[in-house]
Amino acid sequence: MSTTVHPPSGGGSGSQPDMELPPVAVDPEVLEAEHRRWTPAKIAIWVAIALLGGVAWAMIAIVRGETINAIWFVLAAVCSYLIAYRFYAKFIEAKLVQPDDTRATPAEYKANGRDYLATDRRVLYGHHFAAIAGAGPLVGPVLAAQMGYLPGTIWIVVGVILAGAVQDYLVLFFSMRRGGRSLGQMAREELGVVGGWAAIIATLTIMVIIVAILALVVVNALGESPWGVFSVGMTIPIALFMGLYLRYIRPGKVMEISVIGFALLMLAIVAGGWVAESSWGAELFTLERTTLAWLVIAYGFIAAILPVWLLLSPRDYLSTFMKVGVIVLLALAIVVVRPEISVPAVSEFAGRSDGPVFAGALFPFLFVTIACGALSGFHALIASGTTPKMVEKERQTRMIGYGGMLMESFVAIMALVAAISIDRGIYFAMNSSAAATGGTVEGAVAWVNSLGLTGVNVTPEMLQGTADAVGEETIVSRTGGAPTLAVGLAHIMQQWFGGPGMMSFWYHFAIMFEALFILTAVDAGTRVARFMLQDSLGNFVPKFADTNWRLGSWLTMAIMVAGWGSILILGVTDPLGGINTFFPLFGIANQLLAAIALSVCLAIAASRGSFKYLWIIVVPLAFDLVVTVVGSYQKIFSDNPAVGYWANHNAFKQALAAGESSHGTAKTVEAMEAVVRNTAVQGTLSIVFVVLSLIVAITAILRTIRCFRERTPEVHEDPYVPSKFFAPAGFVPTAAEKDLENQWAELPLEVRTPGAAHGHGHGH
Repeated sequence: MSTTVHPPSGGGSGSQPDMELPPVAVDPEVLEAEHRRWTPAKIAIWVAIALLGGVAWAMIAIVRGETINAIWFVLAAVCSYLIAYRFYAKFIEAKLVQPDDTRATPAEYKANGRDYLATDRRVLYGHHFAAIAGAGPLVGPVLAAQMGYLPGTIWIVVGVILAGAVQDYLVLFFSMRRGGRSLGQMAREELGVVGGWAAIIATLTIMVIIVAILALVVVNALGESPWGVFSVGMTIPIALFMGLYLRYIRPGKVMEISVIGFALLMLAIVAGGWVAESSWGAELFTLERTTLAWLVIAYGFIAAILPVWLLLSPRDYLSTFMKVGVIVLLALAIVVVRPEISVPAVSEFAGRSDGPVFAGALFPFLFVTIACGALSGFHALIASGTTPKMVEKERQTRMIGYGGMLMESFVAIMALVAAISIDRGIYFAMNSSAAATGGTVEGAVAWVNSLGLTGVNVTPEMLQGTADAVGEETIVSRTGGAPTLAVGLAHIMQQWFGGPGMMSFWYHFAIMFEALFILTAVDAGTRVARFMLQDSLGNFVPKFADTNWRLGSWLTMAIMVAGWGSILILGVTDPLGGINTFFPLFGIANQLLAAIALSVCLAIAASRGSFKYLWIIVVPLAFDLVVTVVGSYQKIFSDNPAVGYWANHNAFKQALAAGESSHGTAKTVEAMEAVVRNTAVQGTLSIVFVVLSLIVAITAILRTIRCFRERTPEVHEDPYVPSKFFAPAGFVPTAAEKDLENQWAELPLEVRTPGAAHGHGHGH
């Protein structure tokens, strides 16, 4: 399409006021000319980025000194992301996606003011990033640091460029073209009954596990922390105020409310410290983990029912400021402080399967432990959940899908750098289980020094001194990744700002930041789970597929919240600390979900006839399938109790039968029974997940072969509806976009408002 399209063309109405509107999209020829215009300055900038990135990678991967400067990690990652976004993502857009901005998105033609709502691309980027960036990019890289810095760094950066960002982008675009349908429902349409139902059952059950794990990390981070509980709690009224402000007080003033929201957020964090130090605050906000779990369950239910504009979008936008702000701040601190890292590139544990932090060899378990920063199936559920129902224009999907995932990968790199910047001895003391260290400083010292690591010598003074500096009783066996990241962040930040006296502030700031990070994924995840169940039930009772049907929405919401809520309560009351029980399952389930998402993308791309560029999807899909199938096989069949679920299950079962009152990590009969029960649940779910995922992958491959043979495109997209407004594609409008934006800005507000022509807001 080479001519500028006016909105009424093909729309049928052609009324006079419409005819006078400016174009709804930039002329494709103008876009192409802008893209291909290379000035000497532009060439020089890209050459400089490529050279800087190359030098940084050489420093990380090849140059072997006693130490390596952390600045190289920041430079290697940022340069790689810039090149990938400008060239590879643009290549995918041109060859595989082919967006059309004259076409209305579901946010425009299905607008109901509750779930379908055209949202400013910058706000939506914030919402999407906040929803996808949960515990994974913070926890996974910290745990994987036991393998050394090089394997994790390569997987996080290369993995996101070729796999994670590709998946997020494609799922978002394909779902948007299908009216915002969920991943399971798209699979049902593309893969037929067997593959479709395998995908629906897998996505629903994996979603329940994932949201429960995310909620469990929040509860663990906020447990017995009045500072964290108060500050995170305050983000809810702040977000409600932002939603009302943008909707009724000052519509469209995104920058204005951003500044106000950020100021209120900073106030909530500082006030959290005052409240925690007061006697009434400590009493009121020091909550038991079980109480916190019930509060998170109630929050998940309420947040997922309210209209997106009232709580979800502004809250995610608010926490994005916090998330991106802290990560950029940490990156700047690394550039200024330039911490020297003495961790080996590839550690002693890379070739062994008995690591103290997590068991299993580098392949495949590194690629499962670091999930969200490189590739995450959970993102596919968000990209086919809330986000596609809110996109204004098709070309914005590159920035939101591909760009949002690059930002999350950067979070993972920063988490890895924070973990490797602290002393290795302290790292192992914090991340080894209480069973290994005995939970005491003396036990941790003996345990870490017995590992026989080169250059590692921990003393009780080091461990106690670190705990005192961050204002905690102890840092021994504070597993789960979050405390390690907080110590690393505090260690780097205090060198730049505030000195050792500020360690405690930065530590609690980081813990609060992590809890906020994850809570946004819980509420978005719950809403997405509701969409998924509604879509699935809609196959039997068509009324469920209508998201405007309130009773259906509430009913499906209650079912999904009960599902993840029950697992959360199990995890909180687990004598071994539920995170240790469920996190291995989370990693593999998440990556199997990515295989399902990429399989669905493969089938859709094949049905569109894009055979020449299917390798874009086949490469990450093949790698992910190998990793997850090998990982699942080892988890199911390994006879090493540290690795295999059933080996562990049988070992504890035999110990109980022999009348033992303690075995391995379990010190009581009750704890031993819990291990038997939990390993049975994990082992069974592992088998179910891998079988369902393989069914989906095989049906997708067969469908692709059939499409290739028949060469008759069969597309299940919603019919073309002409768009009636304009919006730019990237953060900063190009010259041609700016020109069009100015033309639209001269029109009355009701004419240029997305959804105005489609009953905007009638549903709430």
